[in-house]
Amino acid sequence: MSVPSVTGAGELVIWHELECGSYRADLALWIELAAHAQGSILDIGAGTGRVTLALTALGHDVVALEMETELAEALETSRSGSVEVVVADARDFRLDRRFALILVPMQTLQLFGGVAGRAGFWRCASAHLQPGGRVAAAIVTEIDPFDLEQGASDDMKADELVCAHRRYRSQPLAARIEPERFVLERRREVIAPPHPARSQLDVIGLDRVDPDALAVEARRVGLRPLGRRRIGATEEHVDSQVVIFGA
Repeated sequence: MSVPSVTGAGELVIWHELECGSYRADLALWIELAAHAQGSILDIGAGTGRVTLALTALGHDVVALEMETELAEALETSRSGSVEVVVADARDFRLDRRFALILVPMQTLQLFGGVAGRAGFWRCASAHLQPGGRVAAAIVTEIDPFDLEQGASDDMKADELVCAHRRYRSQPLAARIEPERFVLERRREVIAPPHPARSQLDVIGLDRVDPDALAVEARRVGLRPLGRRRIGATEEHVDSQVVIFGA
C-alpha cells in the first residue's frame, strides 16, 4: 500500500506508520473513555498521532507526549485541532497542567523497563491527574509464541508500504516468552531497485506484567483500581486488556 502521509518522512516515522499506524481495534474504547472525561487528555507514547488525532477530530483537547523527536515532529506537521506536542520520557515528565484522562495505548506501559521504570510513570501520572481523573493503559498478558526459523507456519503476513519509490517491508519472525518479558522480532527490509535490498533485525522486549501487580504499583502513588476492559484480537494483533485507575 502507499501511504501519502509519510512522504518525505524519515525512516523511523515510516516504520512506525507501517507497523502501528493502521491499528484501529482500540480506538472505540479510547473514544468512549474520552467522551466521559471532564477536561484535557494526555496521550502517552503518542507516536505520529494515531490516537491523538482521532480524539482531536472529535473536539477533545489533547496533549501528545512522545519521547522520539522524529515522531513528535511528524505529529507536529500533521496535527489538527487542539494538540500540544511534548517531547518527553513518560517515566519523567513535568507539565504545567493536569488531565482528566491519561491514555497509554499499545502496550507502551510494557516498554518502561520493569518495576522501576513503571514507578516513574505512576508518579508522573498521579501528579498530573486532576481530581476524579483516570489512567487507562493497554497491556498484553499472553502471547502465542512462534519462530519462523524453527519451522513455524510461514503465513505470518508482512506489512508493506511504498514511499518515495521505495518499498518498506516488515516481516514478523518470532515471538518468545522469557521469564521477565515477551520478545518480538521482525525483519525490516527496504527495496529500492536497482540498489540491493537492505534489511535489519528489529527486536522489541515487552515487560511481562500482571494486572493485580500493576494495581499494587498504582496504589503506592494513591491511584485506585477502577476495573478492566478488553480489546479483541485482530488478524495482526493479539487481544489486550486495559487496566483503569483513578485519582
